[in-house]
Amino acid sequence: MPPARSTPAAAACEKLQNALRECYRRIPAGLGRDAACRHLNLGLAKCLVSAACPEEAEAVRSLCTSGGTALKRSQCQQAELSLAVCLGSHQ
Repeated sequence: MPPARSTPAAAACEKLQNALRECYRRIPAGLGRDAACRHLNLGLAKCLVSAACPEEAEAVRSLCTSGGTALKRSQCQQAELSLAVCLGSHQ
């Protein structure tokens, strides 16, 4: 589900979506396009996830950035599960 256009997050995602669309339009299909547009594709995906489930996405970012203790790994897994549930509710 795309975010509402009135939020700042939605505006940022819309800019990334337009940039990705332009990248796909300008660069011929193939490995070159994949490489050239990869950062925009990843950025749009992160933006949409953060717009749909901001608290869960932030928890994953903060808890899953590095290895750490068994407790931190367990918290990371729980945060990832919560994010998956949240994203599933938007499908």
